[in-house]
Amino acid sequence: MLKEINFDGIVGPSHNYAGLSLGNIASASHKGDPSYPRAAALQGLAKMRGNLARLGVQGFLLPLPRPNGALQSALAYDGSEAAALRAAPWSASSMWTANAATVSPAPDTADGKCHLTPANLITMLHRAQEWQDTKAQLDIAFGDKEHFAVHDAVPPTFGDEGAANHGRFCEGHGSAGVELFVYGKPGGRFPARQHEQASRLVARLHGLDTTKCVFIEQNPAAIEAGAFHNDVVSVVNERVLFSHQEAFADQQGAYEAIRAKFPALEVVEVPSSAVSMAEAIRTYLFNAQLVTLPDGNMNLIVPEECRESPTVWTYCEEMMASNGPIREVVPVDVRQSMANGGGPACLRLRVVCDPATVDPRFLLDETKANQMERVIAKAWPEQIDPADIGSEALAKSVIAARLALLEMLDLQKLA
Repeated sequence: MLKEINFDGIVGPSHNYAGLSLGNIASASHKGDPSYPRAAALQGLAKMRGNLARLGVQGFLLPLPRPNGALQSALAYDGSEAAALRAAPWSASSMWTANAATVSPAPDTADGKCHLTPANLITMLHRAQEWQDTKAQLDIAFGDKEHFAVHDAVPPTFGDEGAANHGRFCEGHGSAGVELFVYGKPGGRFPARQHEQASRLVARLHGLDTTKCVFIEQNPAAIEAGAFHNDVVSVVNERVLFSHQEAFADQQGAYEAIRAKFPALEVVEVPSSAVSMAEAIRTYLFNAQLVTLPDGNMNLIVPEECRESPTVWTYCEEMMASNGPIREVVPVDVRQSMANGGGPACLRLRVVCDPATVDPRFLLDETKANQMERVIAKAWPEQIDPADIGSEALAKSVIAARLALLEMLDLQKLA
């Protein structure tokens, strides 16, 4: 039976605040702060446990090898390099698995397989190093070639940032859908990370029917304000689009384009007068998991920062009282991720498939969650200060911590 499975990224033991992501306001504002990898990973695991209880199924992806020795060699360190270059091979940004890949479920594709294309993430050095190691995991987790097709990333001429700029409208996760691709146009103060041609290439690679695809431009003003991915200003689940009023370059045109191909569309639009773009980005109201519960009701899983914002929480309470499609708003604590620029939606990749076709080592249960918790509590560094980046002692600690997790999961192949 096809189900939507959220694959969350386990926060890696090298989690740090180097401020490497241009256009990410939270990342820039916490640059140089001490980070707390152990707390970060445990916060993420707690979120996964909650979703496992709500939805009955939950997946995960693992931290990538850090520090990345190949990138360190390629950067030819001699002591004169910028701090950002020294920090890039240590980045734990793969925890934001919304950027791991774009996923098209089997009901949408020409060959009836679920297709996954890792994002090349070329705009940012610290992320461009990820896709080959991400693909190595996808090849194992979704290795059943009867049900899955895992591709290489699209050519680096075209910037692709994965599912953070992709959505899927459908009557139910197991039915055929209409896929939404949101892109940015270059030329602004911050880079537009998702190129239109990358989105179109992925659609072709996945064998999608073009009459069931919608390509929409993100509002340049939203990118300028710090919405570096579309999932910072909107989120899709089944028939519902939860969107800020200023999410798209042509807001009404976007709705009309979607409705022309998916007439059942329900728009829940948050007016700028209720929640400003700046507050939406600060609290990551839209960087939320919009999920369908087994009883058919929808929950919006938001950062705790939303409940702490008077304007955002007032809107959420009014929305819940309106008897609309979103019946409950659930705050979760992912503060360590938020401080580096990623909320609940950044931390998950949505894959519609039969759980029985996934390598079970990548699926969470309570026993595995308890084992992970023990490994993280024992092996993950409690704190990383900016001066620690690059040290041999930290490198040994980070490598050993990741290896302990791989051994626990019998995934030493990824070492």
